[in-house]
Amino acid sequence: MFARTKRLTLRPGWPEDAAALAQAIGHPQVVDKLARAPWPYALGDAERFLATRGDPTEPRFLVFESPTEAPRLVGGIGIQPGEQSGQYDLGYWFTPDTWGRGYATEAGRQVVEIARHALGLKRLHAFHFTDNPASGRVLVKLGFRPNGRVEQRQSLARGGTAQSVMLELDLEDGRSCEELLAA
Repeated sequence: MFARTKRLTLRPGWPEDAAALAQAIGHPQVVDKLARAPWPYALGDAERFLATRGDPTEPRFLVFESPTEAPRLVGGIGIQPGEQSGQYDLGYWFTPDTWGRGYATEAGRQVVEIARHALGLKRLHAFHFTDNPASGRVLVKLGFRPNGRVEQRQSLARGGTAQSVMLELDLEDGRSCEELLAA
């Protein structure tokens, strides 16, 4: 599955993306805000990630700036199974030089629409570590609401757990797709 927004292209990762992925995500201030990324993040980590094929009902995308002469990998976003059966979580990251430009919100809107219209999901879950309030603001812009729970969540890069705010998004509110979607 591929998707486009005004400024971004979302597509599956390919083995030849490994060097660009390792460079884009390879910042301590990125991976310490993620649950599953190790630190340091090396080329082998990118190669292993890109070699795993996910379930088509659990899309994960690399995010590229576009249109540009040579599209540049700037982030990743996807939907993955949650901790409980039938639960799906939205997760994302972006390279530091793109922070504050609205890319996470733009890509997030597109993936929420994919969840709603292409996958037929009824609800999405997400979390952000409490020391990453900017991610919380993005999730609220996407329509997520805190569910009142604060939990300890694993962070591989931190080597332990960190306090996290849990959020949910009801996808059955009848909104229509705002961006061009291609499958």
